[in-house]
Amino acid sequence: MFGRESKDEAPKGAQRQGFLQRLTQRLGRGSRLTFDLPGLFRGRKIDAELLEELETRLLGADVGIEATESILAGLNKRLARKELADVEALIAALRATVEEILAPCARPLVVDPLRKPFSILVVGVNGSGKTTTIGKLARRLHQEGHSVLFAAGDTFRAAAIEQLAVWAERSGASCVAQHAGADPAAVVFDALQAARARGVDVMIADTAGRLHSQSHLMQELKKVKRVLQRGDPAAPDEVLLVLDANQGQNALTQAVQFHEAVGVTGLAITKLDGTAKGGIVIAIARRLGLPIRFIGIGEQAEDFGEFDARAFASALVSGAHEPAGQEGG
Repeated sequence: MFGRESKDEAPKGAQRQGFLQRLTQRLGRGSRLTFDLPGLFRGRKIDAELLEELETRLLGADVGIEATESILAGLNKRLARKELADVEALIAALRATVEEILAPCARPLVVDPLRKPFSILVVGVNGSGKTTTIGKLARRLHQEGHSVLFAAGDTFRAAAIEQLAVWAERSGASCVAQHAGADPAAVVFDALQAARARGVDVMIADTAGRLHSQSHLMQELKKVKRVLQRGDPAAPDEVLLVLDANQGQNALTQAVQFHEAVGVTGLAITKLDGTAKGGIVIAIARRLGLPIRFIGIGEQAEDFGEFDARAFASALVSGAHEPAGQEGG
């Protein structure tokens, strides 16, 4: 979805298929929902007791109360209409319901060629995986034929600046940085000017991790956005919030508060290969409806791909993905 395909990379279809296969394998590791759901219910009568067990599974998988109630209400209606003859039909209906919730959020990031530089402001709490996400995104953009420049806006830690410089080297990007303790807004503004002067396609700005409850740091983030708009009133083109799926319902709280503060336009949900239960993606999609641009399922660059609603729903519910129309990573 980003532009030209690199001749040095495997065909997109093969990359996508490999990513979806790894999604199925890794999402099931931590999810209480995917763990042998078909086996648990197979051969049983669809009754109140079974649906109560399903409710427990959904809540345990971080789907959240609101989304769980909505899903079960839909299933109960279908049951009343005698549309669910057996457990296989129930699981298929659950998978379709989850996909229906997720589908409106499966909107890839599109770099507008008329916006040069196309600016991306990356935000999130400490430890969410912002810098790693920036590096993987830059590598992906570079492979698609785009030039990329980083703004090392996390000036609180010298290590953060160094880490971003390493990712710049790995991904073929350039980097604008100042000394530790410099004004983050000034760094991002200078990077935007540098990207424009050099004819760079995409500028990606890193920011310091901050808790959503730290109002003074959230104010600073608003300042970064305001200063960026002095250089380009339409900037940033994307405010990408990076969320750690292991945070469960806290990730939903983070999304709500970052969105209120800086107007999030897209999400990257990371660490779905660890202890994350996966259902938080459903909770976020139903509550906010924000575009889910990317998901991360591992440390390697190829473990980062575009969000695919059908594949994710299938992996979460039944542990197997089906062919999907959207391209993955």
